[in-house]
Amino acid sequence: MDKLKVTSSLIFIISVAGIIYALLFNPPSWVVYGISIIFIPAGILSFGLLVMARGPKDDDEDKTREPFIGY
Repeated sequence: MDKLKVTSSLIFIISVAGIIYALLFNPPSWVVYGISIIFIPAGILSFGLLVMARGPKDDDEDKTREPFIGY
């Protein structure tokens, strides 16, 4: 899980930096289209992966207290 958090946070930071670049520095329109096609979905995906990798604290306590019942 630690590798997932690092990768997702890195992708999220890169996508936010690309979006800020497109907003602040007036690049050609084809660059803005490329940034919007690639970095916006990558940012949303990586943010979702970060949220899922973290998980609620209650689940961690329940996992340690409940024994494995089996099949």
